[in-house]
Amino acid sequence: MTAATETLRIATYNIHKGVQGIGPRRRLEIHNIGHAVEQLDADIVCLQEVRKVHRLQEQYFTRWPELPQADFLAPEGYEAVYRTNAVTRHGEHGNALLSRWPVLSHWHEDMSDHRFEQRGLLHVEVLIHGRPLHVIVIHFGLIPASRLRQAAHLGRYIAREVPPDAPVVVAGDFNDWGNRVMQAMNANGLHSADTVRCPTYPSRLPVVQLDHVYARGLQPAHLHVPRGRIWSQMSDHLPLIADFRF
Repeated sequence: MTAATETLRIATYNIHKGVQGIGPRRRLEIHNIGHAVEQLDADIVCLQEVRKVHRLQEQYFTRWPELPQADFLAPEGYEAVYRTNAVTRHGEHGNALLSRWPVLSHWHEDMSDHRFEQRGLLHVEVLIHGRPLHVIVIHFGLIPASRLRQAAHLGRYIAREVPPDAPVVVAGDFNDWGNRVMQAMNANGLHSADTVRCPTYPSRLPVVQLDHVYARGLQPAHLHVPRGRIWSQMSDHLPLIADFRF
C-alpha cells in the first residue's frame, strides 16, 4: 500500500488450525501457510481457526512451530494480535489479525450462542496514514439461527464500541450458505465488498462463498480469490482478498 494510490488490501483466511487431513494421513501445513500469507501482500490479514497451543499436535508433528501460530505466520514487519475463542482439552484456538500498520488497541468479546460452540470476535484498531480503522475478525457458528443472533450481537457491539463516523471492516468466516446473514449485516450498515462471486469453500472445488469482507466508510475496488493447486491443499477454505480505496 502506498499513500499515492491509497489502496488498502484486506485478506481473510480460515487456516483450519494449520493441519489438513485426519488420522495418520494428517499433515502439517502451517509452514506452507506462512509462505502463502506473505504472498497475499495484504495490509491486514484476518485469520480464523488459529492455534495458540495444542499439546498433542506438538508431540505428533516434529516441525510444529515453537511460536503460537499467529506470531509464526506474521511476515517480517507485521504485528500479530491473537485472542482465544475456544479452550479444549489439549489446547486453544481463536481469531488473529496481522497488520502491516501500527496497532493502536485491541479487544475481544465472547459471541458464543450455545454451549456446544465457543465463538468470539477480535476487534483491532489500526492507524493507516494517520487515520484510524477498526477491523473486526469473526467466525460465526454452524447453526443458522445462531448466525443471525451473532450478526445482531455484532451490530450492537459496533454501535457500542466504534464511533459512528469511523470506518470499520468486518471480515471472516460467516458459515452462511445463503444470504440471510448478508441481509442482517446490511441492516447493521455494513456492506459486502463482493463485486464478483468468489467461492471460497471447499477449497478443492469451491462452490460457495462462506468468507466475506464487509465494510462501512470504505469504497470497494476489487475482490478476488487466489487460484492454484497449492491453495487447495493448505486449508479447507481459500483466502479472500478485498481491495478498498481508503
